[in-house]
Amino acid sequence: MPSDLCGLEQLVAPYAVDEDVETRFLPGYGWLRRWTTTWRFDGEEVVWAARDLESVPLFTSQPVGRFGWGTRQRHRPGLQLMVATGRHHGFESLEEQRLLLALDFLRVREVLPQPFRLSFEHSGGRAEHIPDFLAVMVDGGRWVLDVRPRARIGDDDELKFAATGELAMACGWRYAVVTGWRPHVWSVLDALSAQRRPVDDPLGLQAELLAAAEAPVAFGELVQATRLPVVARTHALHLIWHGRLAIELAEPLSDATLVSTGARWAD
Repeated sequence: MPSDLCGLEQLVAPYAVDEDVETRFLPGYGWLRRWTTTWRFDGEEVVWAARDLESVPLFTSQPVGRFGWGTRQRHRPGLQLMVATGRHHGFESLEEQRLLLALDFLRVREVLPQPFRLSFEHSGGRAEHIPDFLAVMVDGGRWVLDVRPRARIGDDDELKFAATGELAMACGWRYAVVTGWRPHVWSVLDALSAQRRPVDDPLGLQAELLAAAEAPVAFGELVQATRLPVVARTHALHLIWHGRLAIELAEPLSDATLVSTGARWAD
């Protein structure tokens, strides 16, 4: 899992909706007209048929849900600063905050929290679902994302997730339910994120690090090859976060971690 080339699908723990759930709704002919999505613009809600989602002006939309803060609530909402977008983005739980950090590492172009309300048909009538995020990646690809610990996914949740996945697939988007992370991914991203913001380099240590990493080298040896190893550690983490240096995300980060020149360069 190279840090400079991985995608979201390599970071999150795999999850798939039970095939039996998908039989509870039969889209049939014309379902893209009957299934609708509701978006918010300037405080007003606007309805788009599922077949017309490509015409939605995503970047001017507002969340269709409301973020609430209270003393008795069990979840923990807040705002996460994302370096990739230069703005704060709302989240409703620590699990959602972790997803935002991972999207920041992937250099997402835009993230829309609670982007739309899906209304869909199923064998018992109609139901609605608001996905947690819509992410627009740097290559233009779009991910619809829900965040839910696996133990808290009920039958109704699976039905809504299956419908959202059907909608995303019909639009050429991608969909994932984030139930957790592959081993070591979160701990490594958390460590790297401490140095994700812009840093000054008056001593030119980043150039020394890049030159020393032309062939794979252990992290500890890499920083020792510079004039100021203690300061170089900060710059090495910064370069790894931005893809100029690369490591293996599926292993713990330590002085023995192999580092090489990355393929994903910062703008």
